[in-house]
Amino acid sequence: MPVYPSLTRALAEALVGVLWFIEGSDDEEMDPDNAVKVLEGIAHLFTQLSSDQRQELLDLLGAMAEEESDPARREFLEGFPESFGLVEDAT
Repeated sequence: MPVYPSLTRALAEALVGVLWFIEGSDDEEMDPDNAVKVLEGIAHLFTQLSSDQRQELLDLLGAMAEEESDPARREFLEGFPESFGLVEDAT
């Protein structure tokens, strides 16, 4: 069982795990409307973060991506900030 350096890191890991599950679920595993509601709710919550909180989360996500051995999950983590509105769209 991993030991987390902070509660914030443990909560970020838990949140990413839930969102990773939701993103990867098919219609039999989770109702698509409910999935969208959860994802939009999380994205909205992120808009309420202060700039320091946003930066802390971005730093955690970057560290998590660097440490991730599963290529698909690493890709999810790398795209997480843009997908959930933590950074401006790169386009």
